[in-house]
Order: sequence, then C-alpha cells, then structure tokens
Amino acid sequence: MSTPEDNAKTVHRYLEFAAAGNVDGIVDLYAEDATVEDPVGGEVHIGREAIRGFYSKVPTGNNSTEVFTLRALGNEVAWYWALTLDLGDNRLRIDIISTMTFNDAGKIAAMKAYWTPENVTSA
Repeated sequence: MSTPEDNAKTVHRYLEFAAAGNVDGIVDLYAEDATVEDPVGGEVHIGREAIRGFYSKVPTGNNSTEVFTLRALGNEVAWYWALTLDLGDNRLRIDIISTMTFNDAGKIAAMKAYWTPENVTSA
C-alpha cells in the first residue's frame, strides 16, 4: 500500500511531467482503469488510452507548474496549483484545485481538476 508521502511524490512527478509535456510519463502514473475529469463537469476519460488522448492535447513548450498548498491523507491528495502554458505568442495561467485518489499499488485511480474559464488569465 502506498503512503501519503508516496502519493505526494507521485503528484510532484505528475506536475513535472505535465510541465514537460511528457504524456507517456503521465499515463504511466495512472492505473489501467483510472478516470480523469478535467475540468469537473466535463467529459470523464476512462482508462489509459482515453487518458493518453486527453493529455496529448495539452500544448507542449516552455510550460511550468507551481504548487501553493498540498494535502496528502490516506490514499488521497488535494492541492491548489497553477499551470502556465506557453502558447508561442502568449502564455496562459490556469489556477486549479486538483484531487487524486490512489490505489493500493500507488497508481492514480482517479483525478479531478476544479477550474473554470474565470480561472484562466494571461501570464
């Protein structure tokens, strides 16, 4: 069984991979039957192939992440963070609250991201 500390480390790896646009690295963190709901209320991506399709649409470039607060308890982690995307001529920042639930093997079983268009600004 993974510990809260292990799960927090996985979140940090996820953020590193997200900033680098490393889709394979991100997908490998997920369980085979995992779900991604980003943003909450949108389409739920089920399974690694659907999750790969979702993350492959994220722009790659000089992206960055910043964590403001993170809480890891039991098999869940919640954190408030910002993703800054390099879109060539401009940069966008999305302020996000995310949650992840982990299975006993330490793989991400579910991820939810809470943000709306009001949380997107020019960076």
